[in-house]
Amino acid sequence: MPPVPAEPATYYDSAIDSEAIKLLPADYVVTDRPVALVTLLGSCVAACLYDPTMAVGGMNHFMLPDGGVADGDARAVPAGGDTVSARYGMHAMELLINDLLKRGARRQRLLAKVFGGGNVLSGFQTDPIGTRNARFVLEYLRAERIPVLAEDLGDIHPRKVCFFAQTGRALVRRLPATREAEIAKLERAYYGQLTQAPVAGSVELF
Repeated sequence: MPPVPAEPATYYDSAIDSEAIKLLPADYVVTDRPVALVTLLGSCVAACLYDPTMAVGGMNHFMLPDGGVADGDARAVPAGGDTVSARYGMHAMELLINDLLKRGARRQRLLAKVFGGGNVLSGFQTDPIGTRNARFVLEYLRAERIPVLAEDLGDIHPRKVCFFAQTGRALVRRLPATREAEIAKLERAYYGQLTQAPVAGSVELF
């Protein structure tokens, strides 16, 4: 069995009074430790999967459903063929599931909670990126027969999501409009990198 990658460093999140690991776009983390996985989402989506029997879970944070960058082109194949990074939903889901299985999870026991897909970016009116991301993750999980126990998708709001991987508990906070511009700017910067950088490897409100 190949070695399991080391987990990122943790920090203390005072808002949830817990040790936490922060995820940025194109990140994914799987853990069996009692920590929260935390991320900020605009049009991006985070899929949170866990195996309640093994008390192991993980989160990803992807920016596009696949390699199609142009608005309305959700079927384009990314340059580089199968060397797709975790910035794209299909590969981000595969990475997350495969890492869970390496840590003892069973595919038939996996449960999901999904978040994000807010249409916070202007200029994508025909088929907004947030809508595409939300549609992709639900269709993917349906095809893989992984039950979705909770979702908070769509709308126009950015979100902060905290997922406790051992238990499957999830917290989501819809962020105020003052944070929307900040998150949209960050996501636009990441989307811009997609065309330039080489490809590399129950909900509670609080």
